[in-house]
Amino acid sequence: MVESAVAIVLVLGALIFFHELGHFIVARIFGVGVSTFSLGFGPKLFSFIIGKTEYRLSAVPLGGYVSLVGQSDDEDLPDQFTPEETFSGKPPWKRILVVAAGPVFNFVLAWFIYWGLFWSQGQMELIAEIGQVADDSPAYEAGLKPGDRVISVNNQDITYWDEMVLFIQESRGEPLDVQIMRNSSILGFTLNPEMVTRQNIFGEEIITPQVGVIASGETVSIQLNVFGAAREGAAQTWMLMKLTVQGIIKLIERIIPLDNIGGPIMIAQLVSEQTQEGLVNLLALTALISINLGLINLLPIPVLDGGHIIFYTAEMITGKPLNDRMKQIATRIGISLLLALMALAIFNDLWRIFR
Repeated sequence: MVESAVAIVLVLGALIFFHELGHFIVARIFGVGVSTFSLGFGPKLFSFIIGKTEYRLSAVPLGGYVSLVGQSDDEDLPDQFTPEETFSGKPPWKRILVVAAGPVFNFVLAWFIYWGLFWSQGQMELIAEIGQVADDSPAYEAGLKPGDRVISVNNQDITYWDEMVLFIQESRGEPLDVQIMRNSSILGFTLNPEMVTRQNIFGEEIITPQVGVIASGETVSIQLNVFGAAREGAAQTWMLMKLTVQGIIKLIERIIPLDNIGGPIMIAQLVSEQTQEGLVNLLALTALISINLGLINLLPIPVLDGGHIIFYTAEMITGKPLNDRMKQIATRIGISLLLALMALAIFNDLWRIFR
């Protein structure tokens, strides 16, 4: 229990802290003053000053925050800063980059984590070995058996299960010439994939070719050098970013039910579960949550980073900032949306626990 609680604090704290670190670094690059950089929230435990910035350790270790100087035109300027260091005095494109740096750092953090995991653990791949053959399926009719190792499809060498699946998906039901290794003998077969209606990961019904085989589950670990691990880490991060965006779109389209939305309780449960599974699983989950945090913050909702980016983009186009009345209305709408979303997420979390 103590181990899980510590893991939850460290994971959530690190994710939010890294997000704020992105804002801080890019703000300083553009000469924006930072009055406070806090690790944690709430009462200050201790602090020190470097240059013009106070660095704090606060009592609640769930993230942190950055106080930029002059975030609004009517804000009082601290004595140690000059008007040239105000955030509002910078061109809109610089403000966009400062705001976008937080989510971008979340994506970078995920990439670093996957990079490290691929470098230290290697890349796990399912070998193209058949574990089960469904009765009366195209594979069964062709004569394939459990234990067969697929070595080529349409004269293209096959090593991993994903490669075979890709050929089947791209066949569109056309016959496939398959070679397999069985008891040290190479045998040839012709598969005629059948078009089957099934549900994808979002619950949508799709028509896809299938042959009726399941992988044996045997895996190999492919050792990667530092550059290969970086490339695979970037590919993994990009794939999960695209998948998460698709999920958000499906939620808006109501294809994915709203009761799938989870909140802080579900995150805490997932962190606790993966802590028991080991450090590798915990780090992989941390990277996934970091990607989600970055994308959620980029949603075009006022009070989120994405909402501020919309404001500053409009200012670039029109040549003048939105009037205060418009900003106030948009901010109130944004806060209402966030509160409603948070209430729904917490309700779903509690419903899953007590139902």
